[in-house]
Amino acid sequence: MRMVDLIEKKRDGFELSDEEIQFVISGYTAGDIADYQMSAFLMAVYFQDMTENERAALTLAMVDSGDRIDLSAIQGIKVDKHSTGGVGDTTTLVLGPLVAACGVPVAKMSGRGLGHTGGTIDKLEAIEGFHVELTTDEFIQQVNDKKLAVVGQSGNLTPADKKMYALRDVTATVNSIPLIASSIMSKKIAAGADAIVLDVKTGEGAFMKTAEDAEKLAHAMVSIGNATGRKTMAIISDMSQPLGFAIGNALEVKEAIDTLQGKGPEDLTELCLVLGSQMVVLGGKASTLEEARSMLEKAMETGQALQMFKQLIESQGGNSKVVENPELLPQAKVTEQLLSQQEGYISFMEADEIGTAAMVLGAGRAAKDSEIDLAVGIVLHKKVGDFVRKGEALATIHANTEELAECMEMLYNSIEFTKEPVDKPQLISAVITE
Repeated sequence: MRMVDLIEKKRDGFELSDEEIQFVISGYTAGDIADYQMSAFLMAVYFQDMTENERAALTLAMVDSGDRIDLSAIQGIKVDKHSTGGVGDTTTLVLGPLVAACGVPVAKMSGRGLGHTGGTIDKLEAIEGFHVELTTDEFIQQVNDKKLAVVGQSGNLTPADKKMYALRDVTATVNSIPLIASSIMSKKIAAGADAIVLDVKTGEGAFMKTAEDAEKLAHAMVSIGNATGRKTMAIISDMSQPLGFAIGNALEVKEAIDTLQGKGPEDLTELCLVLGSQMVVLGGKASTLEEARSMLEKAMETGQALQMFKQLIESQGGNSKVVENPELLPQAKVTEQLLSQQEGYISFMEADEIGTAAMVLGAGRAAKDSEIDLAVGIVLHKKVGDFVRKGEALATIHANTEELAECMEMLYNSIEFTKEPVDKPQLISAVITE
């Protein structure tokens, strides 16, 4: 088998066999296939797409390139959740305790963020003492005993994906449905999940800007998951504006605590209930989505979900007093209100620009080695569809830097007004199960 023949075959639109795809991925991971040949192969995929069989084979070949996490010792059905990202996406901090409180084991492996704000790991590390360095045995034991654990991702999960992504990034082949889908799903499968719930974002603050592209990606990932023996479903959710109100690590932890108490933003709460209902059904703890939602709402009302979050913090060395006293979280030196310069209804909020404004303050990473300031960020007070009077607060900025003026200018430029009433964006536009 020769790489040049497989490049030619894919270039001409023919389907590759499982063995041929395995040859490409294993050879490239081992260094036997040169970057220039892999670049040509990726470009052929970009233009010719892949069949469902090819996508599943590509995903499994990427899984086989590194370690697989064996979670079989964890009792029950392990349901993982993945979001394609966005601005103010605090769902994991809420969903983990909420779903675990309903009896579904949540064995969560998360990463650090590159972009607007930190990832789930960064956010949790805003809690004093919280650590994510658990051995595999400790991780499994904690999930069996407490139903919930969150750890950092293994360094040797899907090395083929890491190597391929670095190449895609410099060859203009990132934005390819089969390559995006296999990249995401290979990590989920390697992490040991039995079932997977996907939250695919669409809008200005999302990777997939249009609903059409978001649905294509969702169908691709669901198809891969089901073809590889994992019950998989996806929802398409709005990211035309930030989710919730808080953008920034400690600020998002506080918002997660509010949401677990039933006092969080309406959109964040609803999204967590929709995703959580799917997880509880796939986890075998409810037979219908209605029953699952009722269980989740009860876990909020009775305080079980909040207690589960507190237990997670204590189990992983953190100061659980932040649950009752969020002021113990890192605090910015300066808070400044962003006052509206006009009156009217908010018609548009450019989520990407708002996220970048938070990153300017230090809430996110522009590069992998950038330092995150866990205290800083933005708390919105108004969203699309809300009426605002001149001089009313649009947001509160939490800052430790001299970048406050730049952040304020970016925020003003990201918000548009109209004199006429505006409908709030539809939060969830589709549910995809096959």
